Amino acid sequence: MDSVRMNSNNINLAINSTPKRGEPVNLREVAVLLHPGDDVAIARMTLLSGALLRLPDDAQDAGKLVEVVQLIQPGHKVALRDIAVGSPVRRYGSVIGFTTQAVQTGQHVHTHNLSVGALNQNYEFGVDYSQVEYVAPELRRTFMGYKRPNGKAATRNYIAIIGTVNCSASAIRLIQNRFGEATLRDFPNVDGVIGLTHKSGCGMRLGSDAVEQLQRTLAGMAVNANVGAYVLVGLGCEINQVRDMIESMGLSGENGNYSSWKKPLFYTIQENHGISGVVAEVSRIVGDLLPEVNAVKREPIPVSEITLALQCGGSDGWSGITANPALGFCVDELVRQGGTAILSETPEIYGAEHMLIRRAKSREVGEALLERFKWWEHYTSINGMEMDNNPTPGNKLGGLTTIYEKSLGAIAKGGSTPLNAVYKYAHPVTERGLVIMDTPGYDPVSATGQVAGGANMIAFTTGRGSVFGFKPAPSIKVSTNSTLYENMPGDIDVDAGVVLDGISTQEVGRRIFEEVIAVASGKQSKSEAQGIGEEEFCPWILGATL
Repeated sequence: MDSVRMNSNNINLAINSTPKRGEPVNLREVAVLLHPGDDVAIARMTLLSGALLRLPDDAQDAGKLVEVVQLIQPGHKVALRDIAVGSPVRRYGSVIGFTTQAVQTGQHVHTHNLSVGALNQNYEFGVDYSQVEYVAPELRRTFMGYKRPNGKAATRNYIAIIGTVNCSASAIRLIQNRFGEATLRDFPNVDGVIGLTHKSGCGMRLGSDAVEQLQRTLAGMAVNANVGAYVLVGLGCEINQVRDMIESMGLSGENGNYSSWKKPLFYTIQENHGISGVVAEVSRIVGDLLPEVNAVKREPIPVSEITLALQCGGSDGWSGITANPALGFCVDELVRQGGTAILSETPEIYGAEHMLIRRAKSREVGEALLERFKWWEHYTSINGMEMDNNPTPGNKLGGLTTIYEKSLGAIAKGGSTPLNAVYKYAHPVTERGLVIMDTPGYDPVSATGQVAGGANMIAFTTGRGSVFGFKPAPSIKVSTNSTLYENMPGDIDVDAGVVLDGISTQEVGRRIFEEVIAVASGKQSKSEAQGIGEEEFCPWILGATL
């Protein structure tokens, strides 16, 4: 059966040295076999030429000795059998690519002999769908958050200054700089004054999809629960007119996706005597907002009100073995508690979509995901790209070869819970449980859409060492290997590499879940402690810039 879940007991053995030449060792002492029928195993340590690996009892060809014929680095793949040219290669029990040359038993399998090809997927809609066994309401966990007048819950409490166009970005930074730690010391319930600036807002066609998507993203950030109040700042002559955005997004109304208790305050530079005028006026307004935003206090709120954005960046060969499955267990528990998780990065689902479609709650949900892939195939083709332009050089250095392989590991972040909905970029997420939002794989752009859609937390797995943070939604980072955790202790919140040392995937998943609750309750994530998170705001801009 196709699955990205593996028996954690099969990867719990650890040794401290590479196998000696000519002395057979059980394959699982030095490598990871994810599925009995897989054609490759993943080296846990450097495998030297001449090492003899004995296939375990539950593997295809049990007892067979595999002689390593060339150096295999940790996280990389070793062939367990001869594979003819043009043949599929399986990892996770699923096809990760096709050989471009004949592969010999014991050889390194990577970009030099493996590539993508036509999968001819067989889509079975909802065959693995099952009802969630929810935790009884009286037994559900709580976190210390901020309850908003519209019923939403916040994990942070910011004032946001949001630019409609890049031309107002410098003015926004000048305003923001007036509200440093010294100024905010008297407002302990305010997490900060943030400036959400970007590189667009003009140079596009009025009324186009690009303008609508930008407005949707900015409006979503404005009404995100983690923003206690906001001010929009524009230049005055841009395509993305501030008044048009307020009207088209319904920011001033009482009903609709973008209505909230927050009054849409706005200013333009040209109407306020230039930069000095708008800086003075908006600074005065923010100063007036501080006591109001500070008046809210943390209180116990059900964990069901957490909407967790799922991200992975700087992935490696361990991402789909340690951190992503552990985050998947966290997601399953969050959903059992009535919460929501947003799986995104659509190009990094490509090749693994059949597994998500099996869990779709309806055929309509599955078809919505397939429609997104058709859009992406067209979008990449007209822009001179291919879906396999991902993985990145860093991903490949870490052992990932094809987008199929990367995707099969990436979707493990979504656990095993049903897939309940598919949303376009930055659309408000209203369905609970596991949902998909269509975003690019580029982390800042993807996370921006998720938070604009309502996420109030981010969980981010990394194998190469991402330093990602995102305001106003705190980002927890989970390392796929312990070496990374030890090398970057100021950036990584949870070490999932301990799965390779005997800690179960479930236990690490519980650790992530507890960290989500702690950070939601006010504990600073590692990125927050370093002041990271504003420059990562990066709306997805469609089409040409004129």
